[in-house]
Amino acid sequence: MTDLTPEQALSRLEIETPSWGYGDSGTRFATFQQPGRPRDVFERLDDAAEVQRLTGTAPSVALHFPWDQVDDLGALRAHAEQGGLRIGAVNPNLFQDPDYKLGSITHPDAGVRRKATDHLLECLKIAEELGSGAQSLWFADGTNYPGQDDLVGRRRRLLECLGEVYAALPEDQELLVEYKLFEPAFYATDLADWGSSLLVCQKLGERARVLVDLGHHAQGTNVEQIVALLGEEGRLGGFHFNDSKYGDDDLDAGSIEPFRLFLVFNELVEAELANAPNFRPAHMLDQSHNVTDPVESLMTSAIELQRAYAQALIVERKALHEYRLANDVLMAAQTLKRGFTTDVSPILAQARVMKGAAIDPVGAYRKSGYRAKCGEMRPGKQSLGGGIV
Repeated sequence: MTDLTPEQALSRLEIETPSWGYGDSGTRFATFQQPGRPRDVFERLDDAAEVQRLTGTAPSVALHFPWDQVDDLGALRAHAEQGGLRIGAVNPNLFQDPDYKLGSITHPDAGVRRKATDHLLECLKIAEELGSGAQSLWFADGTNYPGQDDLVGRRRRLLECLGEVYAALPEDQELLVEYKLFEPAFYATDLADWGSSLLVCQKLGERARVLVDLGHHAQGTNVEQIVALLGEEGRLGGFHFNDSKYGDDDLDAGSIEPFRLFLVFNELVEAELANAPNFRPAHMLDQSHNVTDPVESLMTSAIELQRAYAQALIVERKALHEYRLANDVLMAAQTLKRGFTTDVSPILAQARVMKGAAIDPVGAYRKSGYRAKCGEMRPGKQSLGGGIV
C-alpha cells in the first residue's frame, strides 16, 4: 500500500451493502413503506447495483436466508453479475422462528439445536452456489433471567454446533462470528463481547474470525482498541459499520461519531502497513433506514467510510512515530487529529472519477429520478407491523 497514492488506495476499497438494508425498515412499533420499495431480492440487487454505479465502491451484497431465498440460486447469482455485483457474506437467520424463543444453537432442546445446525449447514451450500466466501453469524441466543439456564452448558452447546459447521466448511469459505452486548436477551447474551467471540473462533480454527458491529458495545467502549488487538492476532474478520447515539441504533455510518470512525480506519491502515497484502477484513454495512431513502443512506454511509479511510491514509505516519518515541503526547495527538480535520473531498472525488462513478453520488441519484421510476414499476401496499421486512 505504501506505493499507492491515497486515490489509488481508495479505488481499491470495497464496501458490502446488505440486501435487507434496501427494504422497508422500522421499529417494533411500526414499519413505514417507501415508494418504490423492492419487492424481492432481485429488486434489492437492482438497488444495490445503483449504489455501486454511483459510488464505485460497493461491488458486493450480503444476503440473508431465508429472507432472500429463491427457487433458482443460479439465476440469483446471474442477476447479481449482470448488475456488476457479486454475492458477499451469507447470513443465516436463527432468530425469527418461534422454536428459537429460548435460543437456537444453545437451546436446551437437542431437536431445536439440530434444526438450527441444519440451517447453518444449508447456508454453506447456498454460499457455494452463489460464489460467496463467508458466513456471517449472529445469534440472538441468551437468557432473560438469572437461573434460567446453565451459562456454561449453553457455551458447550454453542461450541458443539459450531464445531460441526466448521468441520463442513468449504475451503474457500470462512466464518465471521459476531457478538452483541444485549437484546433480545436482557440478562446474558451467549456471545456478548469480542472476547467471547474470539474464544469461540480460537476453538474452531484459523478460518473463524471475529466480526465487529460498531453498535454492539456498551457506551464508551474503545472500539478502535478492539480493532487493533484483533488485527494483531489475525482474527479480525470484518465489520458491520453503522452508528449510534444510545445503543444499537443502526444509524448511517459516521452520522453521530465520525471521529470514532476515523480512529477505526486509522487502526486498519496501521494493520495494512504491517500486514499487507494479506490483511483484508470485510467492510460491510448493517443499518436501519426508518425515515430515509435506503439507497441514499447506503450511498452516504459508503461515502463516509471512504472519507474516514482517506483521512487515515494521509496521517503523517513518520512524524507520528517520532513523536511517540520522543514521548511528545500532545504533538502525537495533534498529528493524528490533523488527518481527521483535513478536507479530503478532492481525494474522494478523484477516486470516484478513476472508477467511473459520480463525484456527487446522492446528487446524481436524485437528478436521475431513479426512486420515482421505481415507484412506477414497483407498486405496493402499506405494510403493517414492526421490524425490518
